[in-house]
Amino acid sequence: MRRRTSRLLGGIALVTSVALGATACGGSDDGSGTEAVSAEDIQAALDKGGTVTVWSWEPTLKTVAADFQKKHPKVKINLVSERSGDKHYTALSNAVSAGKGVPDVAQLEYFSVGQYSLTKGLTDLSAYGADKLASTYTPGPWNAVTEGDQVYGLPMDSGPMALFYNKKIFDKYDVAVPTTWDEYLDAARKLHKADPKVYIANDTGDAGLTTSLLWQAGSRPYKVDGTNVKIDFDDAGAKKYEAVWQKLIDEKLLAPVTGWTDDWYKGLGDGSIATLATGAWMPANFESGVPNASGDWRAAALPAWTEGDKASAENGGSALTVPALAKNKELAYAFVEYANSGDGVATRVSEGAFPATNAELKSTEFLNKEFPYFGGQKANEIFAASAADVADNWSYLPFQAYANSIFNDTVGKAYISGTKLSDGLKSWQDASVKYGEEQGFTVEK
Repeated sequence: MRRRTSRLLGGIALVTSVALGATACGGSDDGSGTEAVSAEDIQAALDKGGTVTVWSWEPTLKTVAADFQKKHPKVKINLVSERSGDKHYTALSNAVSAGKGVPDVAQLEYFSVGQYSLTKGLTDLSAYGADKLASTYTPGPWNAVTEGDQVYGLPMDSGPMALFYNKKIFDKYDVAVPTTWDEYLDAARKLHKADPKVYIANDTGDAGLTTSLLWQAGSRPYKVDGTNVKIDFDDAGAKKYEAVWQKLIDEKLLAPVTGWTDDWYKGLGDGSIATLATGAWMPANFESGVPNASGDWRAAALPAWTEGDKASAENGGSALTVPALAKNKELAYAFVEYANSGDGVATRVSEGAFPATNAELKSTEFLNKEFPYFGGQKANEIFAASAADVADNWSYLPFQAYANSIFNDTVGKAYISGTKLSDGLKSWQDASVKYGEEQGFTVEK
C-alpha cells in the first residue's frame, strides 16, 4: 500500500476543537467503552449475529471479510471501500461530528490515530483484551496505536523502510550500494556526473519521507502528552538530515519529479531515478507500476546516518479501529482481531500486504520468499530486519494531517527557491504551533 499525504481536513479540525472544548468543561460519557468485555461476551455477540460496517481502502479485506462470514454465518461484514485519502477522513469526521452514520470499524493511517483518540473518537480496545496482544506486533506499529495502557486500534500493516535501488544502473556506472547517507550523497554525485539524466532519487518535498528520515536520524520533533504538545525541529537528528539533504538540493542531485505521477513511474522504469527510500509495502507497486524494469531493481538496508548504526524507521502503515460511536462493538472487535492478529493476517500477506506481526516476519516461509521482480532476491529478509530495528519513542502530532498539508508551503520552498531546509523546518514548526494553539492545544516550541 502506498502512503498518502493528506491535505487539510476541515472535518477533523472541527472534531478536534469540539472535543477539546468538551474536555475543558469536564465533558460527559465519551462512549469509548472502558468497561471490560469478556471473551464470552464477544462469542455471544457472534452467535447472535448482526452487521458490521467497515470503512477501509485495503483491498485484501475483501477476502478476509468473506472468510470471516463463512466462519460466523450470522455476521454480515458491510465493507465500504470506495473511499480513500481525504474522502475517507472527511466522511469519518463528518459522521463523528454529526453523531450518526459512524462505521463500526474504521481504517486509520498511523499518523492520524492520535488525532481521533485524543478527541475521544475511538474505543479503548484494552477493555476487549487488546492490551494482551502487545507482543504480537513489531514496536513501531504497536507504539502508533497505544497511549499508556490504552489501545486504540490493532496494527494492520507496517512500512519498515528500505532502500530500493536500480542494480542495472549502479553496475553500469560502477557505483557501490551506499551504507551511509554520506555514501549516498557521494553516489548521487557520481551517478549524475556519469549521466546528467540520472538522479539518485526524486524529491520535490514530501512530508512523509521527511518525517521518516528525521525519525531514523534520531530527531524527535514532536512530544505529545494529551493536549500538551511540543514541536522542535532544532535537535541533533534534524541537523544530520539537513546536512545531507541540503547538499542534495543545492547540487541539484534530486530529480524534480513528484512521486506517484506518470513521470515518476517512467523514471523508475528507465533508470533516470536510481533509488527509492520507502516502506516495505513498495514491491507490489513496482510490479504493477514499473513492469518493464523487472529484474533491474533490488532492496537494501536503509543507509545509516552514523556508520554502523542499524536504526530504521517506518513509512506508511495503518490500523483498524473501532469508533466510540460504533453500534456493534463486540462484533467489530472480533472482526478487527481476526483480520489483524488472527487467521486474516496470513490471508492478507498472501495477497501482498506487508505484516506488522512478529510471527509472520519471523516465519521461514516469509523470509525465504523469492521476489522474481528483484532478480530472485529474498527481500523480506531485509524488510524484517528493518522492522526489528525501527527506532522507538517516535510520536506524531494529534493534528498531523494538518501539519502534513502545509509542508509544501513551508519546507517545500527549499526545493524551489533559495530557502534553506533549516529555515523551512522552522517555518513548518511555527505554522504548526500556531494551528495547534488555535485548536486549543498548549504548545511549546
